[in-house]
Order: sequence, then structure tokens, then C-alpha cells
Amino acid sequence: MVNSEKYMKLINYLKGMESVVVAYSGGVDSTFLLKACQLALGHRAIALTVVSPYIPKWEIEEAKELIKDIKVQHEFLEVPVIIDEIKFNPSDRCYLCKKAIFTKITNVAKEKGYRYVLDGTNADDLNDYRPGLRALGELKVKSPLLECGLTKADIREFSKQLGLPTWDKPAYACLLSRIPYGEELKVEEFARIEKAEKYLMDLGFRAVRVRTHKDLARIEVPKQHIRRFFDEDLMDKVSQKLKSFGFKYVALEMEGYKMGSLNSELTMKN
Repeated sequence: MVNSEKYMKLINYLKGMESVVVAYSGGVDSTFLLKACQLALGHRAIALTVVSPYIPKWEIEEAKELIKDIKVQHEFLEVPVIIDEIKFNPSDRCYLCKKAIFTKITNVAKEKGYRYVLDGTNADDLNDYRPGLRALGELKVKSPLLECGLTKADIREFSKQLGLPTWDKPAYACLLSRIPYGEELKVEEFARIEKAEKYLMDLGFRAVRVRTHKDLARIEVPKQHIRRFFDEDLMDKVSQKLKSFGFKYVALEMEGYKMGSLNSELTMKN
């Protein structure tokens, strides 16, 4: 059992919600939130995972496996990604996408008689550009981790104490975040990004991102892992593999992985 005032505040908060649908990705935050909901509400909590071209297939499969230990009902929602409003990747894409997806999730909750829809936003998420939070507010989606003041560090520590295998899982984000604002979104682009990132993960790189700039793949890995690339055989191997996925050029970001690095473009334009 977790011995923490913050944790008990969350559990008591959830107990007052009657019944919930948790938007479940299989990541650190949503897995912890789902487990907390299961402990607080039992069968009155269900998980709903979105299936879409911009969500890697491996992540969906991981979510399926993780949820077996949590033992809650797990449902899936098929969502096509290219809605007209985000076709050319506007700066408020996250807002438009979240609005469309959580409207669907909210409708599912209403149809099934569940009172609230929950998402895994935490207190640290306020430090990044997150236009999607506005959509959640408009749809009255609840973010218990944020509302109870839980940081990422808190969530990892509580997850570890609860025995959740996601406690040290690297942060991940949808594939839309790999493409610069203003570029047309294409399903085939998601496919080659997914292949490239999965390949690098299989080589042992964690928290990897492959940002695309038309025909160029820009690899981001944590700074402490950059030195691994200073090996001619590995560089050749990675370059050839990513080019086989459709990229013409492959580059390494020398500043390393940065969450939401493409958001710097917005700052430069303003």
C-alpha cells in the first residue's frame, strides 16, 4: 500500500466519482490512474484505448498486455486521424484532435452510463505547450492527477510501490508530434516514423523520437545516449535502415531529446 497524503487524496477524490471511463494509452500516467481507479471504484471503472494511424501498433499491444494485470474492462475506439481541421497540421492541432477524440469518448461514456471521463494529465504537463488541455476543459473531462497535484516523479514513485511495470517507462507521445506545424499529415508518414522509432528502440535507445522534415529524419535520443552513435558501423546501420523506410537523409540532433521540441517553432514565429 502507498503511504502518502497525495496518493490518499487521489483515492478519496476518485471514490466520489461513482463511475468512470479512463482514456488509456498504456503510458506511465494513464496506467497509474487506471490502477488507482480500479482500487477506488472496482468494476465501476473501465479503460478505453483509442486505435488510430497516429498511435503505434506496438503501443496498442502493450496496453492490451498491461491491462491484464489491472483487471478492468478494456474497450477500443477506432478513430481516423485525418479530419479536415488538422489535415495541414495547424498550431492548435492538439486542441482540435483532442476535441474530436474526447467528444467520441464522452459519447461512449454516456451510452454506457458512466458518469465521468478521465485523462492522465499531470501537474508537470502545465510546463509545456498543451492546447489540448483547453479541449478537455470544454468537454468537462476530468484530470485527477493534475487536480490532486501529482507530478511525474510522484506518479513514477507511486507506480513503483504498486508494482506497476510502467513506473520507469519512458514518456511517449502520439506520432503527430513528430511532424512540423504546417505540413500535410499523411498516414504513410506515420508508418515510416513508427518503423524508425521501433527499430531504434529495439537497438536499446529509450525515449527516442524521429522528427521528420520532409525527406529528412532527425533522430533525438537522451544526451547520455548520443555517444553510442559515435560508431561508424552503427551510424551506417541506422542510416541504411531508416532510408529503407523511405527517408532520403538521416541526421542526429546534437542537443539530444527534448519534449515537444517542435513547439520551439511557435515561439520563433511569435
